[in-house]
Amino acid sequence: MRVITFFVVGLTVHVVFFISIFDIYFTSPLVHGMTPQATPLAPPASRLVLLVADGLRADSFYTLLQNGSSRAPYLRTIIEERGTWGVSHTRVPTETRPGHVALIAGFYEDVSAVAKGWKENPVEFDSVFNESRYAWCWGSPDILPMFSKGASGDHMYTHAYPPGEEDFASTDASRLDTWVFTQVKSFFQAAKSNSSLRDSLLKDKNVLFLHLLGIDTNGHAHRPMSKEYLDNIGLVDTGVAEMESIIEDFFGNDGKTAYVFTSDHGMTNWGSHGAGHPSETLTPLVAWGAGVNSAQRVTEPQPYKDGYLQDWTLEHVKRVDVNQGDIAALMSSLIGVPFPLNSVGVLPLLYLNNSDQFKAESMFTNAIQILEQFKVKMTQKQETTLSFLFTPYQQLTESKQAEFIHKARILIQLEKYGDAISLCQSLISHALDGLVYYHNYDRFFLGCSVVLGFVGWTSYVVLVILKTHASLDRHPSLLKQVGGGAYSIPDRTLVRLCVSVTVVITVFLLIQRSPVTYYIYCLLPVPVWYSVLKECGTLTDLIRSAPSLPLWKCFCYFVLVAFGIELLVVSFFHRAMLTLGLASLSLWPFVSGLFGTAKFRSLSWFLGCLCLAAFPLMPVVGREPNIHLVTCAGVLSLFTSACFLWSSRHRTPLHLSDRQQFVTQMIHVAVCAYVPSLTHSSLQQKQGLPLLNQIISWTTLASSLLVPLLSSTRIFHRLLSIFLSLTATYLLLSTGSEALFPPVLSWLMFVWINIEQEAMLAQGVSGRQELSTIDFSANIDITKIRQLKLDDIRRSYFFVFFIITAFFGTGNIASINSFDPASIYCFLTVFNPFIMGGLMMWKVIIPFIIVMCTFETIQVATQLSSRSLFLIVLVISDLMALHFFFLVQDYGSWLDIGTSISHYVIVMSMTIFLMLLSVVTHTFTSKRFILWRRHKMHFT
Repeated sequence: MRVITFFVVGLTVHVVFFISIFDIYFTSPLVHGMTPQATPLAPPASRLVLLVADGLRADSFYTLLQNGSSRAPYLRTIIEERGTWGVSHTRVPTETRPGHVALIAGFYEDVSAVAKGWKENPVEFDSVFNESRYAWCWGSPDILPMFSKGASGDHMYTHAYPPGEEDFASTDASRLDTWVFTQVKSFFQAAKSNSSLRDSLLKDKNVLFLHLLGIDTNGHAHRPMSKEYLDNIGLVDTGVAEMESIIEDFFGNDGKTAYVFTSDHGMTNWGSHGAGHPSETLTPLVAWGAGVNSAQRVTEPQPYKDGYLQDWTLEHVKRVDVNQGDIAALMSSLIGVPFPLNSVGVLPLLYLNNSDQFKAESMFTNAIQILEQFKVKMTQKQETTLSFLFTPYQQLTESKQAEFIHKARILIQLEKYGDAISLCQSLISHALDGLVYYHNYDRFFLGCSVVLGFVGWTSYVVLVILKTHASLDRHPSLLKQVGGGAYSIPDRTLVRLCVSVTVVITVFLLIQRSPVTYYIYCLLPVPVWYSVLKECGTLTDLIRSAPSLPLWKCFCYFVLVAFGIELLVVSFFHRAMLTLGLASLSLWPFVSGLFGTAKFRSLSWFLGCLCLAAFPLMPVVGREPNIHLVTCAGVLSLFTSACFLWSSRHRTPLHLSDRQQFVTQMIHVAVCAYVPSLTHSSLQQKQGLPLLNQIISWTTLASSLLVPLLSSTRIFHRLLSIFLSLTATYLLLSTGSEALFPPVLSWLMFVWINIEQEAMLAQGVSGRQELSTIDFSANIDITKIRQLKLDDIRRSYFFVFFIITAFFGTGNIASINSFDPASIYCFLTVFNPFIMGGLMMWKVIIPFIIVMCTFETIQVATQLSSRSLFLIVLVISDLMALHFFFLVQDYGSWLDIGTSISHYVIVMSMTIFLMLLSVVTHTFTSKRFILWRRHKMHFT
């Protein structure tokens, strides 16, 4: 197989592997075609007011001040006198959209919505708003459209402020909540003189939704413990009191209004959210008004062992916790609308103040509504599975479904409401488990197909390395054989076998009416294993060469690499393992004997590894910004750059234009080291983001990839230009100690390049070129490219290790809440998830680029083709990805599965990026390209 063909095929295979994880685990759980289910009895409320304080933590809301008063005195009075309260437990991801979907639609977010920035609906779904007669909504332009878009009819009315108002640098983000309260007051004032609007409001089954974003915005900008965040809670409390007064006055205190106050998610101490920390998943819930139980005094200990009741001084008032999705069922029951079709929430009966019959009928309706989803899911899976292969969910077969429904109906007719409620709760539990069962029905089958393809591809790459890049002793009589060995399977037999397997799989999938992606995952292993079996003769050559190979040395390398791969996998979960790895790598020159011939470089390597080892031990999140360290990092970068230029002035003199460029870049780094300090000072004084700082930041970002192209083509000069250019951007994206990471990493990478030269000399490689004289724009002498050696395995592993260190050295990109939003304040402060996410990702990629450039330099300096080293890197990264894929299969909880999936995605993304880079590198270093370039230069 030609080199370019190999890379293209490999890239395709890895893209399929990459997409497979989303197709297996990130498919939408929603089904359609159910019949709406509503409680037949009259509801207690005619209208519902839903107030969502975005980003409000439960502890910030419930905890009393030191003087014993509450930050939210009005809502505290409701909790202690005329309402029911508890903690709403959210699920990962703790983001605004998923939280609101759970609250209003009753199901936990379709994860495919992440591709749309949690703003749009990838799959349409039902909600309490859609089932209501009329719904009026006020709040954020990021939240309101997702419930109005696709809603049936024209009964939803949204009022949102401009997107530019969501500014983290705002002088007072609480004005967002003030805007909502003002709009609602104006709305009811206008309704008094608008007969049409008044008539609509006086009808039943209406919903008023107030989305209050000020608390979340102040939390991001100032942290949840800040005065701005805590004062905003008081402002919301005052607004809630005023809203209730206005609404009750408008409806003449008819006692038909129900109120629900809650939050979509919490927030960490460092002002972010998205993961599963209790500060993010525990949110307040207070309900009062029509149909809601009044506060119930208790004297006995309550069944909660978390200690919050004592912390919040609420031991005397009954606490009723719910899952966030249960709130949609509660709201539907209060105003008598059908439960949202896709809701998986269970009605929290302890919130209801109604008859036992109403509770039993409501719970029965809730059970039927969830059972309808189960039936549709079961039917869909049954229709796409051969009858003799279909395994139904044994706890809820069709006969058991009918038995459950019949029993529940009889118990309600006999007025045994308690027994009926228990039976319905049991039915709901089985139906929810059944939904998960059918949703994951094909997961094991698809996972096995992907693993089979993965193992085959990795095996093929190993065989390619052995065949084309290793000096195996081939028997003279075998050299002419295409397969590489006497025991190769005949091509004709192999082709027939593969065609037969392909036909069988295709027919099987056609009969089952499987999706197109199933064909890809199931058929991909066939050509992959065909290639493996075709190259099996290489194994024969390896066996024949065994007596001449240093088997003990090979075994030691194998053990060390296996241990190293396991260390890298564990480091994804425990960053401190990178410190252990760096400490081990620091001893390499002493163990290998390089210290005797290169003492200074060996000591530099040792110190560089130990300095870099300190970063994984630093906290990922929760750090207070320390802009002085950013300035220090800028000074360190300038100092190291100046030292390098001074030390190399005699070996590689700079042209005047190059000298001017480096001076300009160093001045630019100095400016970028000062801009964060100026920006954060301005934001602390609530003066907003200075326009000049914003212009400098975006200009720096845009030029970071272009300026190095103008520098000298000498390797070290080009590397220095790349370092200065990327460091300038990194400083603008830093808030503390992480700004020191690129200078320390670059120092170690510089030492690595030099010490690899000494390693080549120790191995006796002839024709070694002085590093300072290497010009990568010069013609490549293909005759000097050598074969792989065992030490190249070590070089490839070092590269993968440093890549992982670059990813996780200053943070954990697999965790949504590990980023400090303050990192992007030099560029923008108005909320924009795609731009913010892109900037944060670029910050993570910058150390990655530094390591990549270093590895390319080592490949040139060690006279090895980039394809050779890349193939070893490919095997190492594929083994890591396969390890994570197995971990995903083993985990049970979604949080653990999500973590392993994110790690798998990181490794696969890295591999795909490396493959793309290798395609480009091979194109520009191929013999045909070099000859074309020589011809062009000669012609010129």
